[in-house]
Amino acid sequence: MEAEVPKHQSLKERALEEFKIYWIITLYLAIFLGSFTVYRRLVLREFGVAYLHYGFALVEALIIAKVILIGRAFGLGKRFESEPPIVSVVYKSVLFGVLAFLFGVLEHLIEAWIHKSGWAGVVQGVSELGVYELLARVIMLIVAFVPFFAFWEIDRVLGPGKLSALFFSRPGV
Repeated sequence: MEAEVPKHQSLKERALEEFKIYWIITLYLAIFLGSFTVYRRLVLREFGVAYLHYGFALVEALIIAKVILIGRAFGLGKRFESEPPIVSVVYKSVLFGVLAFLFGVLEHLIEAWIHKSGWAGVVQGVSELGVYELLARVIMLIVAFVPFFAFWEIDRVLGPGKLSALFFSRPGV
């Protein structure tokens, strides 16, 4: 996933590689966030509450995947890559979990600005979610990022393409 981009790749090749990585990240996050949406729906159904916000998980996955790629472009998370992979995995999971949270807050600020509801609208939007809901989302994302960044780091350590070859090619071939 984190294949180093050779200098001789054309702009089109690099764009296609980034596009592929974006959709891999999005797919992973959509499955993970979608499973929490199903969980929430089933729990709320026990109390007679209808909850059908499946599209939200996909939109959130698209946004968070872009946040990860932006962070990667700025070199976030490289600080501990010389340490054992577990250190880098935990660091990146927490860092990108917090970064996704901050982008969520920024999203609420922009939404309030567009709707001209000012700071009162931002505070109301955040309070509607609740502190515990926001904290739960950050923790959920950090936990979701642990296996994601573990695979990312294993691919980096093994070398470009070796992990995907290991998973997607037949043994002994």
